[in-house]
Amino acid sequence: MKLWLKILICVFVINLLGGLGAFVTSSQIETWYRELEKPPGVPPNWVFGPVWTTLYALIGVSLALFWHFAPSGKEKQVSLGWFFFQMVLNLAWTPIFFGAHQLGLALVVIGVLLVAIVITIVRFRRLHKAAGRLMIPYSIWVGYATYLNAGYWVLN
Repeated sequence: MKLWLKILICVFVINLLGGLGAFVTSSQIETWYRELEKPPGVPPNWVFGPVWTTLYALIGVSLALFWHFAPSGKEKQVSLGWFFFQMVLNLAWTPIFFGAHQLGLALVVIGVLLVAIVITIVRFRRLHKAAGRLMIPYSIWVGYATYLNAGYWVLN
């Protein structure tokens, strides 16, 4: 399969899966979330959509590059396992935080997510440097989101 097709598929699928979280959050933004005591540094709500769309595109390109260029073998399989593990945690966080309103559990999930992202970056970089580097903005944003989650948990 051509690289450009892998990029299109990966970016589309990752953004589609990530976008499902928007359905969970949309009904909660103007009700439950608006009423929460906010920690310092919370961005306006409109920032989250463009940021996540961009990050999911970078994650998709990273996955496509890794899929296309990393040599087959155990190292690639384990690295992809870490990638998919962190994606499951990413997708689980939104319904836990916004749907179930479980701020403490969401903090545990996002903390494990952050560690899994860092492990994924390290593993991807071993086999394809650009694939690993493309995940760095995601790790920075999730680090920031971890701070916000902790702030919400402490204040509420």
